[in-house]
Amino acid sequence: MKFRFFGGADEVGGLAVMMEDGFGKVMFDYGLIPRDPPVYPLPAPAVDEIVLTHAHVDHSGMIPWLTANYPVTVHSTMPTKDVGRLLMLDSIKVARMEGYSEPYEFSDVDDAMKLFDIERFGTPFEIGGTEFVPRKAGHIPGAAMFEIRGERNVLFTGDIHTAETRLVQGAEAVRTDVMVVESTYAGREHPERRQVEDQLTDKVEEIVGRGGQAILPAFAVGRTQELLLILEKTGLNIWVDGMGRKVNTIYMRSKDFVASPSNLRRACLKAYEVETNEDRFRSDRADVIVTTSGMLDGGPALSYIERIKDDPKSGILISGFQVEESNGHRLLSTGHLEINGVIEKINCEVARFDLSAHAGHSELLSFVERCNPETVILVHGDGEKRRMLADSMDGRKVLMPRKGETIEL
Repeated sequence: MKFRFFGGADEVGGLAVMMEDGFGKVMFDYGLIPRDPPVYPLPAPAVDEIVLTHAHVDHSGMIPWLTANYPVTVHSTMPTKDVGRLLMLDSIKVARMEGYSEPYEFSDVDDAMKLFDIERFGTPFEIGGTEFVPRKAGHIPGAAMFEIRGERNVLFTGDIHTAETRLVQGAEAVRTDVMVVESTYAGREHPERRQVEDQLTDKVEEIVGRGGQAILPAFAVGRTQELLLILEKTGLNIWVDGMGRKVNTIYMRSKDFVASPSNLRRACLKAYEVETNEDRFRSDRADVIVTTSGMLDGGPALSYIERIKDDPKSGILISGFQVEESNGHRLLSTGHLEINGVIEKINCEVARFDLSAHAGHSELLSFVERCNPETVILVHGDGEKRRMLADSMDGRKVLMPRKGETIEL
């Protein structure tokens, strides 16, 4: 079997891995990295089929380009298809707003949707006479690992989280011979999750109690919903704005893919949805606003922050990873934000909470141990930290490919 790495091998995001074996050439994910400007995977050759692990744009974002060139079947779960469509369309809109070359057309997204085959956890499907089995990956609703049952079994994880959260159950270990696994948080650990949730809730209540407003910038996919679940029992007046509202609707109907459909529905329905500019003008009556974008590079979050930036009673609570080039990273490292093209000093409180949807270093090691592969291929991670994870896997063959490389096993 061969693996070719078109993206996301020695970097976080933009995953694109082609596996070639007796079943043909299958592309696992084909994403972009939403930087300034975006980073695209290497152009792919003809493939026979596509397997999509989950909807995040760094895994799904270039699927329409791929299917426009090679109109083949795309296998995914239903939430991955539905949420992926939103993010693909948004990629075009962002490119137009920022003046980048558009990676594909709106019609390419529509055409790609017609090629999806919907898969379910635990139910095998065939590609070229070989069984592929979707398995729970944790991470976000609908995220799937794929077990490939051949002479040597292969497990392709995509992004995983092994712990159960309020939104999704954790990844389920699968015995395998070869494992292609993400290493996003190699070398780093996460704090105990319920403790972080309590700290976040306490901080929100403290801000509101002193007469301020809490702004929670959030990724639309996964994080918005988890924040609503965490804060639901506070009884506070919570508003939600941005693409997260549409994702809420998709996840509320994806009952087989969330930890508690009833809890999610209750949390989403309790939050007031901001639908118009008039709503935004009235938003000072909200205690808490959960809003895109998660990295503060656009979206309605900046308009809310502009209003409260000089109010010491209010606060901005960051719960997502901030890439180095992002506006959110600037805020955490310098206390400044770019708002409407101007670098502004932020004088309200700013705090960060680790609610990662990825497995940490020890969790990754434990998961690999339970899957017990002979060979581990580490992707979706960077050099030094990825090496730390590899060095911890005694007794296994560990490979760390680079973008553009081919590995044959």
